Amino acid sequence: QVPLVESGGGSVQAGGSLRLSCAASQYTYSTYNTNCMAWFRQGSGKEREGVAYISESGRTTDYADSVKGRFTISRDSAKNTLYLQMNSLNPDDTAMYYCAAVCSASGNWREVRLYKYWGQGTQVTVSS
Repeated sequence: QVPLVESGGGSVQAGGSLRLSCAASQYTYSTYNTNCMAWFRQGSGKEREGVAYISESGRTTDYADSVKGRFTISRDSAKNTLYLQMNSLNPDDTAMYYCAAVCSASGNWREVRLYKYWGQGTQVTVSS
């Protein structure tokens, strides 16, 4: 069973909005890790980059500078689901979007190596 499954991607025009979801199934992690979650994206020919982060409790969030004020990350623990509301989309947001979960206790949330589980991605395409 795949631990993380993304949905909600699609094609929109610049200025439009999309809401991504990431359904998390049961997974385990050690006491050395936390159940933080994050969204990453990878454009064609580019490295995977961190977009947004949310702590296990949901009380702490952080965003890449390029999406601050436009994207909002949230999680519903009862539904085991992570969300990314994306507004004012522009062509630079075009990428495959991935959710990630369970991170090491230390490190910068933007580091890919920190995360134990990854989804398979959902494509977001923004046309001008």
